[in-house]
Amino acid sequence: MTDYTAAIITKLKSKEAIIGIVGLGYVGLPLMLRYNSIGYRVLGIDIDTDKVGKLNAGLSYIEHIHADKIAAACESGFEATTDFRRASECDALILCVPTPLNKYREPDMSFVINTTDAIKPYLRAGQAVSLESTTYPGTTEEELLPRVQEGGLVVGEDIFLVYSPEREDPGNPNFETRTIPKVIGGHTLACLEVGIALYEQAIDQVVPVSSTKAAEMTKLLENIHRAVNIGLVNEMKIVADRMGIDIFEVVDAAATKPFGFTAYYPGPGLGGHCIPIDPFYLTWKAREYGLHTRFIELSGEVNRAMPEYVLNKLMDGLNDSGKALKGSRILVLGIAYKKNVDDMRESPSVEIMELIEAKGGIVAYSDPHVPVFPKMREHHFELNSEALTADNLARFDAVVLATDHDKFDYELIAQHARLIVDSRGKYRTPAEHIIKA
Repeated sequence: MTDYTAAIITKLKSKEAIIGIVGLGYVGLPLMLRYNSIGYRVLGIDIDTDKVGKLNAGLSYIEHIHADKIAAACESGFEATTDFRRASECDALILCVPTPLNKYREPDMSFVINTTDAIKPYLRAGQAVSLESTTYPGTTEEELLPRVQEGGLVVGEDIFLVYSPEREDPGNPNFETRTIPKVIGGHTLACLEVGIALYEQAIDQVVPVSSTKAAEMTKLLENIHRAVNIGLVNEMKIVADRMGIDIFEVVDAAATKPFGFTAYYPGPGLGGHCIPIDPFYLTWKAREYGLHTRFIELSGEVNRAMPEYVLNKLMDGLNDSGKALKGSRILVLGIAYKKNVDDMRESPSVEIMELIEAKGGIVAYSDPHVPVFPKMREHHFELNSEALTADNLARFDAVVLATDHDKFDYELIAQHARLIVDSRGKYRTPAEHIIKA
């Protein structure tokens, strides 16, 4: 064990280390709060001046993270900055930046690479660098390792490189950062030891694996598992619908089996920062090895087709009423990617809105968690959330239930909507004006 290894482990275990969180979004912000709450000094680094300003003022920009928690963190030493030079102050730097897909559905590593390049000049001996962004196996070795060592530091001796994938589930009341086990892979054994010392203070259970590649693959397997099973149940939904069977009834019945079955429910498509994206990281990397991941790609095709399936159900319903989609007023209920959160990343609801608009429909939305349609990289709507009142519902030719927030008054919707296209199985009792999608 080098002097630097022993020194940083001691600092981490004694909570004298300064923790730097780079990227203060849905992953970085809860992690900051956790480290702050157990007595570490935490420095947040982000390129977004608006976010940094709000945090330093004790404000939150994520609905399920209350402002009083941010204010308390500020009072106990947390601060945020856009100045990457301050990375040199930190003993551990945890990178929590996006890894989206580009327009060719290939990994966009620009956020990871640009962030690493931004902190690179300020790295010093005795630091740990941990990447939490979901990515393809080999990213830590291929992209971070050479950059970290560019200035002459030796990983495993002077500086310590770790991959530990995030496992945040925004809005899930059953789990928090502390209670979700943390997978950790180090580039060397010394790196792993430092990574364990970094995370075991904040997380109840750490799960060491043999390498950064194994940790990267673990995260992909978790999310591909979900994507494939959701693809399966989405395909079965289409078959069941054609046969006049309610797929939600079938899944509920199958879920009573106490072994060998896990319930997955169909929907309007995949959303969020992981499930729609991560499978493509592996399919892209597998091509480098001459492999074609047919099973994974097939599930991706099924899931990507779901917004179009919902659109077709909408058009069928309008057609039965003697109406065309063109010129019809359509209200989309729920535009966050899942229930009870304000997270819009990769939301299939937004794709449904775009499909409706492309066919000439006049689209609006209602979402109690998203009062104003946010600025997004690829989607642009100048809309505010519609109030769900009896009179307002009656103004629309159809409503599409895309995200089943608990705050919706489903009885009011059923009473006053002319046509309901239900993609979430909220309405189990058959009715003439309700179409399952």
